[in-house]
Amino acid sequence: MSPLTPPPVPEPFQLPFHYGALHTIGLDYLVDPAPVRELLAEHHPALSAAEFAGRALVSLNYQLYFAQYASGGGVTQEIEYSIVAFPAGDAGRLPDIGYAQYAQGWDQTKLLGIARIHVLCDNALAIEAGRGIYAEPKYPGWFETQTPSLNGPATEVWSIRCKAAGFGADGGVERQDGELFSFTADLTGLPAVPVNTTPTTGYGTDAAGRALAGPMNVYQPYRWHDLADSAAAGRVRLAVQDTASGIGRDLTRLIGEAPPAGAWTCQSPPVAAHNRPYYLAVPR
Repeated sequence: MSPLTPPPVPEPFQLPFHYGALHTIGLDYLVDPAPVRELLAEHHPALSAAEFAGRALVSLNYQLYFAQYASGGGVTQEIEYSIVAFPAGDAGRLPDIGYAQYAQGWDQTKLLGIARIHVLCDNALAIEAGRGIYAEPKYPGWFETQTPSLNGPATEVWSIRCKAAGFGADGGVERQDGELFSFTADLTGLPAVPVNTTPTTGYGTDAAGRALAGPMNVYQPYRWHDLADSAAAGRVRLAVQDTASGIGRDLTRLIGEAPPAGAWTCQSPPVAAHNRPYYLAVPR
């Protein structure tokens, strides 16, 4: 077998892409594997759905990130809706682990990755890069959010509302009125375990049907919340407002009323702080 050439990186992009800051929350759902396998086969035929005690795993991952460029900076928000999967020919290399072990980073093969089904994003350049480099099914969306912040109340409440968008005449993301789905997660006071799960393997399938994988490193631990307890799971609510949209249909199809199994967060530490002013004494 001849060596594979790397996938192309279209201009003007270059790799790796460096994040200046990242604030993210992920929600994991253990669900019926049958519809998951069907949807995965439609989008990524070279992959197989992972199973944990007979349940498939799907995830919602919200990201707010900053990137610094030579000409300035940019802030981007996006949500990935993914199926945890692996290359179909590598089943024999997978570790025999449960969901909680997977969520705590026990799979050091990194074959258990995220097969993206929908990626909604509010930045046209990030959409172009995701499509062109990683074969992400990425398209416009916009967000209204409430997230934990050192510049806000001392809570760990995440509230994410994902709304419809399209491309405007100028090529940018143009907001629309319709709300697609939303979720809230009040993790305040819930026990959290620091976990090292990266690099995260992200799987894609390009227009020619070629499967590819792209790893992402996060240079600090995530905080994983075990939501196996029903009271803890009740702190997370997912609602689909537009069941006719692509992501609304697939959220309903795969997750439905299933409770979340776990939540994981990561927030970049601050690098500077502007402190409180003080008055100068004026000589009389």
